[in-house]
Amino acid sequence: MPTALISVSDKQGIITFTHELQVLGWNIIASSGTTKLLRQANVNCQAITEYIDYPEILDGRVKTLNPKIYGGILAIRNNNNHMKQLHHYKIDKIDMVVVNLYPFETIISKIHKPINKIIDQQVIENIDIGGVSLLRAAAKNYRDVIVICDSSDYESIIINLKNNTLSDTMKLGLAAKAFRYTSYYDSLIAEYFTYDNLYMCDTVTIPLKKISALRYGENPHQRAALYSCNNNMSCKQINGKELSYNNYLDVESASRVVNEFDKPTCVIIKHNNPCGCASNTNLKEAYIRALECDITSAFGGVIAFNKEIDDNTAIELNKLFIECIIAPKYSGNAVNILTKKKNIRLLIQNELMYNATNKYTLRMTDYGILIQEQDNQLVSEFKIATIRKPNEIEICSLNFALKIAKHVKSNAIVLVRGEQTVGIGAGQMSRIDSLKIASNKMSVMKSHVDETLLPLVLASDAFFPFADVVELAYKLGVKAIIQPGGSIKDDDSIQAANEHNMTMIMTGIRHFRH
Repeated sequence: MPTALISVSDKQGIITFTHELQVLGWNIIASSGTTKLLRQANVNCQAITEYIDYPEILDGRVKTLNPKIYGGILAIRNNNNHMKQLHHYKIDKIDMVVVNLYPFETIISKIHKPINKIIDQQVIENIDIGGVSLLRAAAKNYRDVIVICDSSDYESIIINLKNNTLSDTMKLGLAAKAFRYTSYYDSLIAEYFTYDNLYMCDTVTIPLKKISALRYGENPHQRAALYSCNNNMSCKQINGKELSYNNYLDVESASRVVNEFDKPTCVIIKHNNPCGCASNTNLKEAYIRALECDITSAFGGVIAFNKEIDDNTAIELNKLFIECIIAPKYSGNAVNILTKKKNIRLLIQNELMYNATNKYTLRMTDYGILIQEQDNQLVSEFKIATIRKPNEIEICSLNFALKIAKHVKSNAIVLVRGEQTVGIGAGQMSRIDSLKIASNKMSVMKSHVDETLLPLVLASDAFFPFADVVELAYKLGVKAIIQPGGSIKDDDSIQAANEHNMTMIMTGIRHFRH
């Protein structure tokens, strides 16, 4: 009778899995918590403490570290000497190890990084020792032992056991997954223990799981595929053709923009840049105002909302050719309305979009992989550098504009009235050219905004090397500017703003986006 050792922190699917194993004639031994759950579900199992005839000690720190466990896992079945030793020491073979680890990642996501070298004891106690050792031992002996660390594999394992089709290649794949899992787990611990973790840690482990092949990359002659670092997709597609490489890039950018805001907000993304964004108490109005900013560029774009899409908004959206829409929810008849266009891609964004596993960005270069923390900070200070102070309306608009500028490719200039973009200049080699593009966009924009009530403001992702941006901004009617500051010629820009009775705010933090 084959034997499975089971010790799982995440109990999802384990009852059904063990029932199926018993039907197939497997004997089950389990850790104390798993044993309790399985016995309550009428699964016959033996506790590890009973199996090894030795109690858990040190408040549960030592449970499975025993020769009877590891001998049963690591013994090579076609090695006569190994088999003689098992017989001599009365050790039974263990043919399957099912383990997932203490939720270290969940724990550290709720606890601040250690300060002054004080490590939180709760974190220490959630470092899994025995589970990692079990997985590594089973993966090392993968030809003789089935190792499972992912509950999504339970069903396929049962099917292959029933059909006697579980090959060495499949076992090797499971072993590789186990080593990736333990490697990732160890990297989280090392990162937590490393104070300046991004710059001091010599090794970064990134476990990748292939999700799907893509039709092609940015262009048809480039092959591409989608991989996940955490086995969680940030969105669920409910309609339309499969997402392309470019769709994924634009959807992520769009989602990141709207998630900056609490008020109902819409952003339209084209070629990874916002071409229009607006907030409003009414979602339909937010979309209409976002579209007004650059209706030409919006054609064939990706649109994101931070609130559920209602029927009226859906009707309005159907007037434009759209590649993809992402929102947290679709209410009422909105999906039926939108899917009248069969190929439109509809996605639901889930809560995992910006969890702890997404705190870094990676970019492959010919020189190596560049890794950086996400740009999650908006300002470090709010210094009014000019004589004229901003009013409440201008502060609101400046804050809105800066949140958009943070997501526009550098050099970035964003012109805003109220909570509506009226001109965006992106990706230029000089900042003054970005302002000229934003100005051109604004000049052809058909807006219903009352310009007498909502002053024009400007946000820049980086400092002004010259006063030329301020001078042109004044000619365009800009009343207030927000920018990081830090140029050796800041005084020139401040002086120009004072001469024109403009407000200028320095934030002390740059938002380059390359």
